[in-house]
Amino acid sequence: MAISQVTEVVIIRNKVLTEIARMAYNGSLDKDIGSMPDTIVSEAGPRYRCCIHKERAVLRQRINLTLSQSLELTQAEAAAGALAGEIEDMPFIHVLPEACDQCPIDKFLVTDACRNCLAHNCINSCPKKAILVVQNRAYIDKTRCVECGLCKKSCQYGAIIEISRPCERVCAVKAIIAGSDRKAVINQDKCVECGACREACPFGAISDRSLVVQVIQQIKSGKQVYAILAPAFAGHFGARTKPGQLINAIRQLGFHAVQEVAYGADIVSIKEANEFLATVPAQRPYMTSSCCPAFVALVEKHFPDMTDCISSTVSPMLAMAQIIKNSNPEAVIVFIGPCIAKKSEARRNSALVDFVLTFEELDAMLAGKGIDISTLDDSEFQSAASTTANAFACAGGVANAVQAAVAGLAPAVTVKAHSTAGLDECANALKQIRSGTLEANFLEGMSCVGGCIGGPAGLANVRVAGRLVAAFANSSAAKSALTNKAAQADSEQPGHWHRQS
Repeated sequence: MAISQVTEVVIIRNKVLTEIARMAYNGSLDKDIGSMPDTIVSEAGPRYRCCIHKERAVLRQRINLTLSQSLELTQAEAAAGALAGEIEDMPFIHVLPEACDQCPIDKFLVTDACRNCLAHNCINSCPKKAILVVQNRAYIDKTRCVECGLCKKSCQYGAIIEISRPCERVCAVKAIIAGSDRKAVINQDKCVECGACREACPFGAISDRSLVVQVIQQIKSGKQVYAILAPAFAGHFGARTKPGQLINAIRQLGFHAVQEVAYGADIVSIKEANEFLATVPAQRPYMTSSCCPAFVALVEKHFPDMTDCISSTVSPMLAMAQIIKNSNPEAVIVFIGPCIAKKSEARRNSALVDFVLTFEELDAMLAGKGIDISTLDDSEFQSAASTTANAFACAGGVANAVQAAVAGLAPAVTVKAHSTAGLDECANALKQIRSGTLEANFLEGMSCVGGCIGGPAGLANVRVAGRLVAAFANSSAAKSALTNKAAQADSEQPGHWHRQS
């Protein structure tokens, strides 16, 4: 496992994924799943919660979520459902109730630094008279407090602090709240499934459900299962891992073929450039990218008046899937990348993409089948995609590719592009471009800091991944979409090239 920050949460998640993949491959999942909580959590420890019974209760819920089954099922029922190919209809980002530590919900707290000063600025600033002095120290009456924060700002000692749950703090769209039992609740009407909350929760109480078993069953059934690799793949399996080694490893998992999603990015670059030329400014003042599903969800759910400005072109994942389906309608398509939001995008476009796996899940499948990438032959690998397409994985990559394509198609037209990475920055840019304070006619939005290389289910530090992806991109024979003749020809094929909301 080559994850940049290996915490206990990551270790447990990887253990569960690896063990389930191992059992699925050797055909023992239905027989051995019941004993899995006992083998991972033993009396000898390690212990993260109050008792071994709590540990196992949390683990049972994690196992069911990994199988994409209801948390209410027994382990045997969950395993049977996964082996049968069943997938529970529930969000991909999910709270494990047993694991949530019911973090405090008192937003403002008076600390021991309070000196009960004479000025009493906190009392004087409170519009609801919610602050009293009790036992020579300020006290906040929670029945009156409206959490305006004026007391904190006015205290010259800094004795009043603001507390927020880690999951709430990182959620740019305010989709997580404390429920009546103080456990975290995700508001699906606001959630864009970016996965930031999963990474922030120090208790491992938020996780994404997996389709590892369902994919393995498709492979074992003899179907032609295609793996399509996200452009970020070159940066997430270590500097010593060559692209050819990784592709050979994926084939050893039983995949029929491995294709690059970056090739689909070349097609998207051409189509978005043509869409830009046809619609900006004739039909709309600006256009945004549509590659990142979390960014698209941000616009659709939180800036609904701006949905007409989203590019109607499909994402590179869907474009690559369309190319494969054109040549092999019976193909089973599995996207593999660092993104959790892609799972929801695939569910909305199930006619093209059947499953989505993350790099974490791929890493666990390799470990579960005992495949060591470093021992495999490094067959010579030449990317079928251009330099600009392979750079889609990095912040600014989409904008650069579209600019290059527009310059080739219509040299007199200027693309004033602006790139944003991170949902907070995306939201700010959307507000600015809507109000006219941002001079841009093309907005690239990436929900993760650094772009796709910073995805929540990746395996590498974003800076390291960025350098590796850039080096791989520069090795491409074609330098832009318009010099990739094969992609140009494929972009003219019939198919579903328009994004569905």
